Amino acid sequence: MAKAIHSMIRVLEEARSVAFYESAFGLKVADRLDFDSFTLIYLSNPESSFELELTVNKGRTEPYNLGDGYGHLAVSVEDVEAEHARLTEAGLAPRRLVDFRNGDVSVAKFFFIADPDGYQIEVLQRGGRFL
Repeated sequence: MAKAIHSMIRVLEEARSVAFYESAFGLKVADRLDFDSFTLIYLSNPESSFELELTVNKGRTEPYNLGDGYGHLAVSVEDVEAEHARLTEAGLAPRRLVDFRNGDVSVAKFFFIADPDGYQIEVLQRGGRFL
């Protein structure tokens, strides 16, 4: 059986992205591989073995066009309201908190936040299928 191990996104500025993911989600550099034309940075935290791989293409000066095919990454947290408040206080501009329902049934409580390159991250209340 396959095990999901990482997702990769291309970022323009390594330091800016590493700082955002550490501040927002407690992700720290687990590994960094430097090559002639690009650098790979693997971010993780003790919550999960899944990693976020940042690819920095050297010499690139223009932001990436995310196009209309990119969806989002998702993380779960113990207290989504507290995380929303913390990220707001940190100046990271999370979007509004949503109580997503299917009729009378709560599906999820979440908000979105964008990283410095415009990638969207969904922050979900931990529980149910979102552990």
